[in-house]
Amino acid sequence: MLERSFTRIANAVAWLSGLPTTFIICVVVVVVWAVTGPFFQFSDTWQLIINTGTTIVTFLMVFLIQNTQNRDSAAIQTKLDELIRVSEGRNRFIGIEHLTESEVEEIRRKCERAAVHAEKEVAEDTAERVVEKVKAGKMARRRKDAA
Repeated sequence: MLERSFTRIANAVAWLSGLPTTFIICVVVVVVWAVTGPFFQFSDTWQLIINTGTTIVTFLMVFLIQNTQNRDSAAIQTKLDELIRVSEGRNRFIGIEHLTESEVEEIRRKCERAAVHAEKEVAEDTAERVVEKVKAGKMARRRKDAA
């Protein structure tokens, strides 16, 4: 119950905090605060108000944003794992997000090398097909010229 309520609140706050209107409201608050500076003689209390307010908002937002990103990341990873599982992809990639950073980096390097190798093979195959078409075209022209 608590988890579901927190998730709903975190989603709502994350959505609201990303709206342009929210940004504009924050800018207006800062501008109003700055404009009132001379009225309060730029006192310590006046400075403490903005410092405390922004610190509290930042502190709370860190946890809400992290919670939202953790759930989004887990959902995306689960979807990718399912796509790998039902496709011709290699199932050994499922769950690699639980490896260490260096282990994941090694897998990434191997995948990049494999991609470069595959690109070379595709380029070579394409070049061979083009050469064959050119030869076939020349042969057809020779036959046509000979006739």
